[in-house]
Amino acid sequence: MTGAADKRPLVVHVVFRFDVGGLENGVVNLINRMDPGAYRHMVVSLTEITDFKRRITRPDVEFLALNKAPGHAVKLYPELYRLFRRYRPAIVHTRNLGALEVTVPAWAAGVPVRVHGEHGRDVGDLDGNNRKYQWMRRLYRPFVTYYLALSRDLEDYLCGKVGMARARVTQIYNGVDADRFRPAAMRQPIPGCPFDDSHWLVGTVGRMQTVKDQTTLARAFVAALRQAPELRASLRLVMVGDGPLRREAEQILEAAGLLDLAWLPGERNDVPDIMRGLDCFVLPSLAEGISNTILEAMACGLPVLATAVGGNAELIAAGRTGALVPPADPEAMAGQLLALARDRAAARAMGKAGRVEVDARFSLEAMVKAYHSLYDRLLAAARPAGRHVGSTVSQ
Repeated sequence: MTGAADKRPLVVHVVFRFDVGGLENGVVNLINRMDPGAYRHMVVSLTEITDFKRRITRPDVEFLALNKAPGHAVKLYPELYRLFRRYRPAIVHTRNLGALEVTVPAWAAGVPVRVHGEHGRDVGDLDGNNRKYQWMRRLYRPFVTYYLALSRDLEDYLCGKVGMARARVTQIYNGVDADRFRPAAMRQPIPGCPFDDSHWLVGTVGRMQTVKDQTTLARAFVAALRQAPELRASLRLVMVGDGPLRREAEQILEAAGLLDLAWLPGERNDVPDIMRGLDCFVLPSLAEGISNTILEAMACGLPVLATAVGGNAELIAAGRTGALVPPADPEAMAGQLLALARDRAAARAMGKAGRVEVDARFSLEAMVKAYHSLYDRLLAAARPAGRHVGSTVSQ
């Protein structure tokens, strides 16, 4: 534990689960890149913390998993209250609806700044019209100092359907590590992949769960080869990730006699190398906030085909850096896949334009600067109240 003499303000980042995912990756990038002399950090997970925590390279970061049972977290309020009284954070930063209720014990413990971030939607609220979820966000409004939305779509949701005052909401895009995710001079082989440079590889990376809808990509691949059987010799599908949809996707491909033209290796930890081995990246999600994987693919110089949901249209310039299609529409996705596969020079040009867009708009430096500025501003505004801004105190 950092000693009581440490005067850097502490930020406690609260998530539902700290594991592989875009939200969690954003926390990792923020902590690793923020000036270590400015803020200390702690990660609290309501459920569990996996080995993903090793992605955080700063040695002064503490982790705490609360192993919450299913249901409301009210039983954890006393423990959270004691935690915040002990560590005296300057800022508690909760993320997404699953962690929002932690703002209550943070408020009760006198934490001066409670930031809540909206990162995206899940299958229970794909279009933001779920009235229960709107009501829940309004219920906790008195305990939140300020809101952060990752996309303009989410900002409009908070200010429109939920009814938050725009003065209490800021939109900040995710940034991408453009050094770690960079283009290869020539497409490189993917370790373990059975396909070679004679093939044109369409791929996706991510947790294989309902909201990510990888089965639509599997169906689109089947439809594309049904429409253009001459591409059977060159078109290949790569689907990296694990989860309940993995077997379903395999069954779709197997039923069409195309499983040998696809590679589904499960979860991998070498995503940059996988990206640099693809020719085209596809994100078939039913809902998104600001997708880290889209940004990573763009940083690697790939054209991106994605569904027109959430913040995807804010990242992809249709016709210039990629293409957008309606969600859950395999035929529309197949049509765009074929267009890219048939004009590979145009696809490469889109990938190059995407990299330029990343460098101009989605750098990690810009993201970290925005968060740092927001934290500084909110703390400065809270200082007259004067409670619990400062060092860790052990009790």
